[in-house]
Amino acid sequence: MTLNNRCTPFQKIFFLTVLTLAVILGSFLIGRYPLSLKEIFGILTSKIFSVDPFWSEQAQTVFLNIRAPRVLTGCLVGCALSAAGAAYQGVFQNPMASPDILGASSGAAFGAALALLFGADGFVVIACAFFFSLLCTGTAWLISQRTQGRQILGLILSGIVVGSLFTASTSLIKLVADPTDQLPAITYWLMGSLAGSGQVTLIFSFFVMFIGLLPLFLLRWKINVLTLGDEEAWALGVNAKRMRLIIVFCASLITAAAVSISGIIGWVGLVVPHMARRLVGNNYRYLMPASMLIGAAFLPLVDDVARNMLSSEIPIGVLTAFIGAPFFLYLITAKGDVA
Repeated sequence: MTLNNRCTPFQKIFFLTVLTLAVILGSFLIGRYPLSLKEIFGILTSKIFSVDPFWSEQAQTVFLNIRAPRVLTGCLVGCALSAAGAAYQGVFQNPMASPDILGASSGAAFGAALALLFGADGFVVIACAFFFSLLCTGTAWLISQRTQGRQILGLILSGIVVGSLFTASTSLIKLVADPTDQLPAITYWLMGSLAGSGQVTLIFSFFVMFIGLLPLFLLRWKINVLTLGDEEAWALGVNAKRMRLIIVFCASLITAAAVSISGIIGWVGLVVPHMARRLVGNNYRYLMPASMLIGAAFLPLVDDVARNMLSSEIPIGVLTAFIGAPFFLYLITAKGDVA
């Protein structure tokens, strides 16, 4: 008898919750400047109670300003990308749907490249990437409303076309960028990294992603209805068109926030929902929280490898491709179907 047969979906989600918390705690400890559990507990406790410091000032600075914001941002980004991927796969009834299917990543890449071309840095780059990511997905949605035939297919095709235009525009920016400083900065951003995470980015990502993740979690049972088709949804009292708009908007919002902070991180939103599907099944009542939890644990783990494996940090988007592609091949060959 396997673990899948012995445990209920609720028990599996509880296990994933414990696992995610363990990953977060472990990630706090790992780094070029090691921290102990006692130091972390003391630093956190000192923010609430009066505690005589037994840790160094450097340890407190590393934990509060670097390590904790980076780990927590990684959790949020992984959670958002996984939730968006699961939502898109349900809404579009396509197991190959991923968070960048409507061009969110292409729009963010253009916005970041444009900001870097004009010498911006920090939060300006994030804001510009976030704006153009939403602009790209919004444009794809507006175009799809004027397409003939199935609107779902029209939305996907519109996302591909608009995303391609933004990708071409990013290539043009790279062509005219200064090869000594601007081009390397653009290229590194496109490969994805959590190195720029800080308290400001953590606060921004938390509030924006909370706005998008909460409706996806509360309305997850309606995604089950959407997978049945529009006619069946109407028969069950669900306005399919309006609900699809809400789900797509929330998924696009959290995707835009995630990509604007971390750069292009592929495969997470495609592979993780299928991992969750193998664990808890196709019911979005369990699939959505499972995808969120697995994504929130997966990305910090990959980031731990990215920042500690070599003397120089590896772009996290490179590692997710090396891990995600072989694992996805395993998923589609293990039992013949990813769904």
